[in-house]
Amino acid sequence: MIREIKKEQAWQVRHEVMWPDRELDYVKLKKDDQGLHYGLFDGDELVSVISLFLHESEGQFRKFATRIPWQGQGHGSRLLSFIMTEAERHGLRRLYCNARIEKTAFYERFDLRATGESFQKGGKDYIIMERYWSG
Repeated sequence: MIREIKKEQAWQVRHEVMWPDRELDYVKLKKDDQGLHYGLFDGDELVSVISLFLHESEGQFRKFATRIPWQGQGHGSRLLSFIMTEAERHGLRRLYCNARIEKTAFYERFDLRATGESFQKGGKDYIIMERYWSG
């Protein structure tokens, strides 16, 4: 089941999966109060999270994380498919993310394309990927 969650729930999974060696504050975003946070549950267990930030006709999803025991089982794919549907429902023309370089093939399965714009953060390499919808 996928449902909207509180930002604090997302923080816990983000921290555990993405940056366990950093302080919890490292995974918090300044604009988390403005985002829509979603979680995929396996029974009562929160196993995957993603945050969606909307601005006019664009959106960005950030801090997409699936707990390690549940990775490779399709949970993240289901959650990202849900976000794609939400983007269309909100009438977005463009959806983008900062993808870790090693995850680009995963995002390409959802019709996200690399922009060529890349950067480093926390010792990891990222590339901006995006998808467009016609208005």
